[in-house]
Amino acid sequence: MMQVLVQTAYSLLTLAVQPLLRLKLARRARREPGYGQAIAERFGRYSQAAQPAADLLWIHAVSLGEARAAGILLCVLREQRPGLRVLLTHGTATGRAEGRRLMREGDVQVWQPWDTEQATARFLDHFRPTLGVLMETEVWPNLVRAACSRGVPLVLANARLSERSFQQAMRWSWLARPAYSALSAVWAQTEEDAHRLRAIGAPVQAVLGNLKFDARPDDAQRQRAAQLRPGLKRPVLMFASSREGEEALLLKALQTLPQPWPFDLLIVPRHPQRFDEVGALLAGAGYSVWRRSQAGDDLSLWPASAGTVRLGDSLGEMALYYSLASFALLGGSFLPLGGQNLIEAAACGCPVIVGPHTFNFSEVAERAIEEGAACRVSDIDYALRQACDWAQDAQGPERSRRALEFAQRHRGSAQATAERLLAWC
Repeated sequence: MMQVLVQTAYSLLTLAVQPLLRLKLARRARREPGYGQAIAERFGRYSQAAQPAADLLWIHAVSLGEARAAGILLCVLREQRPGLRVLLTHGTATGRAEGRRLMREGDVQVWQPWDTEQATARFLDHFRPTLGVLMETEVWPNLVRAACSRGVPLVLANARLSERSFQQAMRWSWLARPAYSALSAVWAQTEEDAHRLRAIGAPVQAVLGNLKFDARPDDAQRQRAAQLRPGLKRPVLMFASSREGEEALLLKALQTLPQPWPFDLLIVPRHPQRFDEVGALLAGAGYSVWRRSQAGDDLSLWPASAGTVRLGDSLGEMALYYSLASFALLGGSFLPLGGQNLIEAAACGCPVIVGPHTFNFSEVAERAIEEGAACRVSDIDYALRQACDWAQDAQGPERSRRALEFAQRHRGSAQATAERLLAWC
């Protein structure tokens, strides 16, 4: 009885806050125009034609990281089933932009439906997917219930559940446990994820590792970086996927370093809507700022001055940046934001310095530290001291080798996941 009451209250709440969601989307669209596109899709209203049954594999990749993981999986799926048609859904503008690169003729891309009973029902009745694949963490109560009532199997692939998210789920167990337990299958990234997922009721069938280990860095970008690196006068320290507030911490810590720095500094913010903001922050602090977007194809214009800060304000060039960098600071780990995934850095041979906050990717971070692909520091000041030490020792090639070996050692999840998915289709 209590479970029914909680589910009813949740459904009424998601319905009641729809006007607030529209306001939030309108505000975000002023900074990121993508949020202003196709808003009706958020509420289960579509311009695309209704789909015939048994025709679409639905993959939900909420944001940028999940969309990249979905792309890795899709490459393997399409190799084994070339005629596969895919329905892609997303929750963020960056996820949708990345997902657009994955589209093929016959595929469909829309926003994730807001988790009301009405929107989720319209979504499933309109597209009628044969199977739903939720990437990593996205388990929504009404969406799961709507799929179950229509006989649409839902699997959670590349599944992860941090300790913090697990504790939150347990506080809302009347909602979370029925949703997780109704999934048809769950394939976890790590044994720790599997343990937490089972504790919340999820039917974990296997631990398959992390799909992102199977990503292959862009060869053209890596070759471009290899051409440029011999001309660089100093090692490059990259602040990778920095988050709001972290750049200010970095600027304060830089003031404690002797001049000139023993490295060139490259900052690549996580979110593109912050590129101009970070550029203004750097200029306001008195630094000369070189922006990738202003260089065009001529990256030979990389400035020689040690006092210039380089701003990586472009999309889709992380392989270039990581391959140029001698080492990187991991964004999101110097404030309590959970960190970012360091696998792409390792795959480019870029060792990483992580801060204290990596709870979103805790096992990957710990493995990388154990295997010599990363080291952990207590704060941004110690991170810069470590970077100075690395910039002046002779161990760079060995650190790069360990990072590459770490990335290569843990591949294989994409093939294993694809085999299990194709058994359902």
